[in-house]
Amino acid sequence: MTVTASDIVEARARIAGGVVRTPLLAAPWARGELYLKAESLQPIGAFKIRGALNAVRRLRPEARARGVVTHSSGNHGQAVAWAARAAGVPAVIVMPEAAAQVKVNATRELGADVIFAPAARREPVAEEVRADRGMAMIPPFDHADVIAGQGTLALEFLEELDEIDTVLVPIGGGGLISGVGVAVKQVSPGTRVIGVEPELAADARDSLAAGRRIPWNAEDTSRTIADGTRTPVVGELTFPLIQATVDAIVTVSEREILAAVAVLARRSRLVVEPSGALGVAAYLSEPGGFGRAVAVVSGGNIDPGLLAGALALPYLEESHP
Repeated sequence: MTVTASDIVEARARIAGGVVRTPLLAAPWARGELYLKAESLQPIGAFKIRGALNAVRRLRPEARARGVVTHSSGNHGQAVAWAARAAGVPAVIVMPEAAAQVKVNATRELGADVIFAPAARREPVAEEVRADRGMAMIPPFDHADVIAGQGTLALEFLEELDEIDTVLVPIGGGGLISGVGVAVKQVSPGTRVIGVEPELAADARDSLAAGRRIPWNAEDTSRTIADGTRTPVVGELTFPLIQATVDAIVTVSEREILAAVAVLARRSRLVVEPSGALGVAAYLSEPGGFGRAVAVVSGGNIDPGLLAGALALPYLEESHP
């Protein structure tokens, strides 16, 4: 494995004081026993701050001083911008042309230079910036320091809750579930780690089933409202970790995602973006079927219009105890 449980423990010490130990909230409104790891309450509104901060702090001082660059649909970009500002160094974030405006604005407010590119060109453009300006690349998921940082959130809920049957984790490029999977299987090997992705961007499901990375067309993955999961294929580093630590991957529909966003707002008073609601969407599709479950609520940076649309949906009967 490229990332070990020891790496995650070390990352936790490295980022201490820079991230919030987010609460593990009971969801008494749900059938069965569901808990929410509310990473939407991080300073930048998503778990991504953990991996970005760990990666930036791991850089050699001379490399860090030249600044950092990344490509991101939003949350990782904000996280890198936040970590760069905390370190007093410049940051360039290459974002897709269709990025949510709320995420673009938040990234700029953190002092980063935002460059737009077609979705399929984000990574090459970021590489050009890295080469031209001598900046350090902080990839959004396929990087050992990023993966280790994301895994620190699992150490927190594992300390707070005994005998967890299932952990439900959103999947985009696989950085979050890789770190969570390594931590969970080290501390509680009997706990199932279940990945959740949209039906419209199910490359990780297909890859795990095939035993090799199966890319989806970027035009196809761009159809989902869960913009944090539009990555066409899981990473080269993350995929072996997924194979080693993830028990299954399930998918949810666009309507189920929006319904979960609405339920979280109404019943748990949490503002959650579609990608962050994936675990809860899976739980609501099979209430009580996951035993004592923790759903990682990975982010809360939602477009206000999209949130209003979700709240306009009819109330879900399955959300009642």
